[in-house]
Amino acid sequence: MSESVVVPEELAGVRVDAGLAQLLDISRSAAALLISEGNVTSGGVALGKSAKLVAGALIDVTVPERPDPLEVVEEVVEGLKILLDDEEFVVIDKPVGVAAHPSPGWVGPTVVGGLAGAGYRISTSGAPERAGIVHRLDVGTSGVMVVAKTEHAYTVLKRAFKERTVEKVYHAVVQGLPDPLEGTIDAPIGRHPGHDWRFAVIEDGRPSVTHYEVLEAFGKATLVEVHLETGRTHQIRVHFSALRHPCAGDLTYGADPRLAANLGLTRQWLHARQLGFTHPRTGDWVEVSSDYPADLQYALDLLATGTA
Repeated sequence: MSESVVVPEELAGVRVDAGLAQLLDISRSAAALLISEGNVTSGGVALGKSAKLVAGALIDVTVPERPDPLEVVEEVVEGLKILLDDEEFVVIDKPVGVAAHPSPGWVGPTVVGGLAGAGYRISTSGAPERAGIVHRLDVGTSGVMVVAKTEHAYTVLKRAFKERTVEKVYHAVVQGLPDPLEGTIDAPIGRHPGHDWRFAVIEDGRPSVTHYEVLEAFGKATLVEVHLETGRTHQIRVHFSALRHPCAGDLTYGADPRLAANLGLTRQWLHARQLGFTHPRTGDWVEVSSDYPADLQYALDLLATGTA
């Protein structure tokens, strides 16, 4: 779609991105994207976002068709394994680099799309792009995850996660040696005041509780088992970073890049190891575990042999 607009007197001298946002009634970031793509011209010349508008100038704007960021793309997702297939739910082993569901700004594979590509039909209420999703793992975290297949399972499992009756066990390799060797981190988490995409322990954050115990100490780093009482975004990563024991490889939260390189890590050493919950129909306790993926096992082996 293309359109042309004439710059009015009142926008003379205004930056192109700010003025275009007003003329087209779009956000400034959307205007900046159009400009960066070369889709905003005047007299056949592409304009820069910091250029100043001239009264009476004719601005030509091309708005390209963009894919719907919430569209579910059916695809075979490499490494996505089925750990337990039940009439009510499916438990998967989510590989790193896969999001739980489509969202604005994410263009990679998703669990929802991967299950659709594997022939699964999820029948639950809510937004289609989140069908069956009762909890999430970060894109950079691998491990066990349950997806509801039916409306009944969706309702029951959503409630179970909300009421914290689900047992979520993670394994993490953190730098150094936590003291004490077994403990609880009870510290509120909210968005980092200086970085929108990061989280931090802040006074007015949401209540967040992490229980941990050391499984094996290697000197430079330690393997810990973590039981989550709450499930905040980046909770384990933020809590251990606040203790000055960030997850190995987690450069976002202060990990040592040299240790990460020595361990061959390109992401945080964090894995959803086990998930336990009450079967939504039978009431039986269901427990499913996931093995460490190759990159995490490789790093662990290097630590165990002292070659890192």
